[in-house]
Amino acid sequence: MTPVLDIDYLVVGAGAAGLAFVDSLADHADATVAIVDTRESPGGHWRDAYPFVRLHQASTFYGVASTVLGGALQTSGPEAGLQERATGAEIRAYYEAVLEHLLGTGRVTFLGGARHVGEGRIVPVGGGEEVRVRPGCRIVDAHYLSPVIPALTPPPFVVAEDARVLPVGRIDEALDAPRQVVVGSGKTATDAIVHLLERGIDPDRITWIRPRDPWMLDRAVIQPDPAVFQGMVAATWEAAAAARTLDDLFTRLEAAGVMMRVDPAVTPTMAKCPTLGRWELALLRSVEHVVRLGHVRSVEPRRIVLAEGDVAVPAGTAVIHCAADGLPRPPRIPVWAPEAITLQPIRSGFPCFGAALVGYVEATRADDGDKNALCPPTQYGDTRADWAEMTVRGARSSAAFLAEPDIRAWADTVALNPARVPAGSASPALDDARERIARHGPEAMRRLAALAGLAA
Repeated sequence: MTPVLDIDYLVVGAGAAGLAFVDSLADHADATVAIVDTRESPGGHWRDAYPFVRLHQASTFYGVASTVLGGALQTSGPEAGLQERATGAEIRAYYEAVLEHLLGTGRVTFLGGARHVGEGRIVPVGGGEEVRVRPGCRIVDAHYLSPVIPALTPPPFVVAEDARVLPVGRIDEALDAPRQVVVGSGKTATDAIVHLLERGIDPDRITWIRPRDPWMLDRAVIQPDPAVFQGMVAATWEAAAAARTLDDLFTRLEAAGVMMRVDPAVTPTMAKCPTLGRWELALLRSVEHVVRLGHVRSVEPRRIVLAEGDVAVPAGTAVIHCAADGLPRPPRIPVWAPEAITLQPIRSGFPCFGAALVGYVEATRADDGDKNALCPPTQYGDTRADWAEMTVRGARSSAAFLAEPDIRAWADTVALNPARVPAGSASPALDDARERIARHGPEAMRRLAALAGLAA
């Protein structure tokens, strides 16, 4: 007879979203939970991240609501004065401690090295006895927006025999190559180039295959300080209120110090908008061998074939694969549905806060319709229109959940919430930012909705 787990929730995925949800739920309800993950340890994709990875934003925006990750200001280096950013090792250790705390409640169980195969059935990855959850147990899908990472993804192009193609996690094996070719336009590619330059590689030895140019957020304005973050929101609303086209919008955001681009002569079309330091931008701009001939089709020992042409490379060239799709963009679906609670961002970006918010709402509300009204999901961006849509939907979602006094009070205590204004926060800069947001917000929302093709 198949064993049955007598639990209230089965959370599929022990990564950032799954643990943020369980943490909030466990803090505000007496529910019993099992977390299932194919990995033996918590942390999701951070278990497979490249060795030199860091969070691209302040650590306090990441993790779970009950336990702040990081929080100290950097005192030296190019980011002195900005909040610290955790390394991959620090994040993995943090999640191990979070899971230990959850297990210590006596209401949470971790099923590592196992897979949910549907309908509440759980099987060990390596084979073994199946277990089931009891009828009525709610399934929580924390995998819907799991990132696709190069370490676990084959190159999306043909690799000829004797061609040297490495995933980004093995980039140090390429340091002796006569040329390093970095393939990709996103955050992994920029990390790879910065790492090569910091290891002493001459920028003239690096080729950057960049199918699209990206817009990126200036890390200095995406900070937990309420006056800084609210000032960024105010600048965004001012730019959006005056913008007449997407080109105009992003040019205004750049002028306001919110957005950055690598090449001032090229108008980026990609707007996934990770954060980047100005010092990193300067390093990226030192790489002048940039190829914009579309996506790579194949890599040969002395030639790289792209959609719009070929590039000759010397023998022994190392190609660094950073071309995984990263954050997926499946359709937005209701968070609460009969078949599952599907974790998605609620505020624009900041998925850990979204998952924690869903956990809090699940713990404090009974009706799924009411919960969905409070937490309409957003999506990750790709194009500039996507970014405008994500920003509008995130603002609408924020207005919905912040209209509830208890949620507003909770959100203002949670470091994961980028827009929180803790009690007692006051400064002329914060007052100025709030006044600008109130003045420009309505028109900014109308303009962004129009640029994104959304109904007002």
